[in-house]
Amino acid sequence: MRFLLSLLLLVHPAAAQIRVLAHPGKSPLVTFRIVFTTGSAAEPRAQAGLAYLTARMLAEGGTREMTYQQIVDAMFPMAASVSAQVDKEMCTFAGATHIDNLPEYYKLLRAMLLDPGWREDDFQRVRDDAVNAIKVGLRSNDEELGKEVLYQNIFEATPYGHYSGGTVSSLEKLTLDDVKQFYRTHYSQSHLILGIAGGYPDGFVESMKKDFRKLPPGAGFRPRMAPPPLIDATRVAIVEKDTRSVAFSIGFPIVVTRASPDYAALLVATSYLGQHRMSGGVLYDRMREMRGLNYGDYAYIEYFPRGMFLMEPPPNLARHFQIFQLWIRPVEPPAAKFALRLALHELDQFIQNGIPQDGFERTRDFLGKYVNVLTRTKGAELGYIIDSMYYGTANYVPSLKAALARLTRDEVNRVIKRYLRVDRLVIAAVSKDGEELKRQLASDDPSPMTYNSPKAAEILEEDKIVEKRPLHLRPEDIKVVPAEQVFQ
Repeated sequence: MRFLLSLLLLVHPAAAQIRVLAHPGKSPLVTFRIVFTTGSAAEPRAQAGLAYLTARMLAEGGTREMTYQQIVDAMFPMAASVSAQVDKEMCTFAGATHIDNLPEYYKLLRAMLLDPGWREDDFQRVRDDAVNAIKVGLRSNDEELGKEVLYQNIFEATPYGHYSGGTVSSLEKLTLDDVKQFYRTHYSQSHLILGIAGGYPDGFVESMKKDFRKLPPGAGFRPRMAPPPLIDATRVAIVEKDTRSVAFSIGFPIVVTRASPDYAALLVATSYLGQHRMSGGVLYDRMREMRGLNYGDYAYIEYFPRGMFLMEPPPNLARHFQIFQLWIRPVEPPAAKFALRLALHELDQFIQNGIPQDGFERTRDFLGKYVNVLTRTKGAELGYIIDSMYYGTANYVPSLKAALARLTRDEVNRVIKRYLRVDRLVIAAVSKDGEELKRQLASDDPSPMTYNSPKAAEILEEDKIVEKRPLHLRPEDIKVVPAEQVFQ
């Protein structure tokens, strides 16, 4: 490694800890990644969206001395900005600047996070944007909507059981005082991880630590995180909206996180089954390439928002609990039931037969190289190391490479049988005629597939099995909700 990685742990007299990830180098760009290990899981359910509004007010609400527009104008000639990301357990603020602009940029960044303006007109703007992000943004995106409905359903009755962006009704009730209270309670030294990389000058990190000691030493009380409830029987949530196709997301909770010894093996399994936005997975091959059902089909063992826009998962979405998920991209309504059956059939075959030796070696080798792509920028590199701090593990890239090198096919097949299943699932669907889709899914009637072009005899023979595959769904386990009521 050409750079020196130093992890500094500062003990405050009041026993608070500011964790600092200092990543010095020769780059003329100085990159910041400032993470507070708090998020929507810390907010009361009745105040869903409070963590989101708080972070947005810091990133888009100005400081005590400067309005937000003045900050934007000041950063424009620097070609710089500050972004905010909010998840269940983390609120992340990220930005970068050239070393020549470091003093002025850091002065703005520091004021945004430590001396916010808390103006009522900024709050109204930020809150309106948050409401519109649900009404106009999320609800108009069938695939992202379906995935968020899946996550909400899986984690219902837990602190993860509501959308991190909030609900319309909750956002409309929140006040600026609520936001200020959340900031005072949760933005503390004990929750803070300061990440910095690049050619910053000597003494800069110590100065930054001193600045952030302005925050309160400790955070407010947070209840212990409860695991998601068991799924007794497969259930379906259908979001009804005016759309031309049917989008499916399928999943269930898993206990595997990056801190688990089975993580690398399960990652290989899901990559072989369906690597995100790649054409080599089993699901992609069997559903798109051989049958032309849709644009693509993928598998995941970690939360991956905005997947239709991103090629790699963003860092700093670390969680205590994760899910196994299949993302079945939209299919034509006549093929919807068959596509669902086929996805479950392929998963079932995977569980029964495991990963072949050549597939194991190819996937393991791919992941050993692909992991380098995840940290190709300094911001992402900082983010992944911060995630490793959260999980209490070694640095993600070298530790995953080492785990992959030790991995065997038998270990992968063991975790496939241990963690994967085709029953006790949650299925989220977005469809135009929700009641008709409900009727179809609750019925054991065959769903034969017709094609516009000839298919191989092997495919047609397999289709005869797939079209009759039982879904074991009861009408009472299938709920239909209009899109305008989702996250309302």
